[in-house]
Amino acid sequence: MNHPSGFPLSRRSLIRAGAGASFAALGLGIGAQTASASVATTKRFDLTQPSHDLFRSKDTHGARVQQSFAFDWANKFLFVATKRSGSTEADGDLCINKMDFDGNYISYMHLNGFGHGVAFAALPDGSGTELWIECAANTKGFGTALAPIPYTANTTLGSPAASAAYQPIAGATEYTCSVDPVHQRMIVRYHTGDGKRIAVYPLSAFQTRNFGTPLVDFKQPAIPGTPQGYALYGSYMYYLTGDAYPEPGTPVGDGNTYITSVDINTGTVKQGPVLTKAGSTLHHREPEGLAVYRTDAGESRLFLGFATGLEGDRRSSIFYKNVLV
Repeated sequence: MNHPSGFPLSRRSLIRAGAGASFAALGLGIGAQTASASVATTKRFDLTQPSHDLFRSKDTHGARVQQSFAFDWANKFLFVATKRSGSTEADGDLCINKMDFDGNYISYMHLNGFGHGVAFAALPDGSGTELWIECAANTKGFGTALAPIPYTANTTLGSPAASAAYQPIAGATEYTCSVDPVHQRMIVRYHTGDGKRIAVYPLSAFQTRNFGTPLVDFKQPAIPGTPQGYALYGSYMYYLTGDAYPEPGTPVGDGNTYITSVDINTGTVKQGPVLTKAGSTLHHREPEGLAVYRTDAGESRLFLGFATGLEGDRRSSIFYKNVLV
């Protein structure tokens, strides 16, 4: 639902003040709807097909591992979320790195106290980008609400309180989100007393701040492994799991990075978990993030990211799959 203050759609003015800008007067709304419905069936990515390089071992602003990434599909930029150097896991401090599609670093934005960075969205906003990202980190470092943040280079922003941000699901205690730019939808992964659940909204719900009833809402199926990211394409959710391997001086193996697709109309696994060997020769190959993008030529791609490189000099590596069935 819309907040009664009628919060405007453009948010660039919120961070003109620079570091430590306050969210006290934002007037962001709180909604409360859950439902179960259906979306039109679409093609899905065949997870058994080979992966291709976007780039490998690219520098980011900080030295710590990436957590996730998102594409601004209109302005042609990539945003990579990394952990802040000098912060603990519980602090929820993130560094958002703006990069081009070749992986060249452009600028950064620091978000203090926002969350873990498992997933976020980068929505085109004219010539700028609006990040939809978790905020108001709890004591474990996970965001308890969602906030729209206009990306502004080389600034620092403190998190709004959960009460001053968006909480679309009644009773949810943690939130993250990811965008499907092809089918114009947003997927939200949230936590309840019954575990993790998934809700899917039209993208317009986030653009207008009028959430209403989600298109689908279901309990996330049990998928083994360490969760490292998720994305949405049409009627399928994609889920990434795995751990870092190997460290320098140890043999290169297959690792345990798996991708699983889930039918969002039934809430059941469609394919997988499927082992991926993308970037198999990289050391400290830790799966971190999924995202969807469609090229100007019309090719839909499912991107998967890895934090790579040496301790104290972690790098970003991103690959993609492009076969639909």
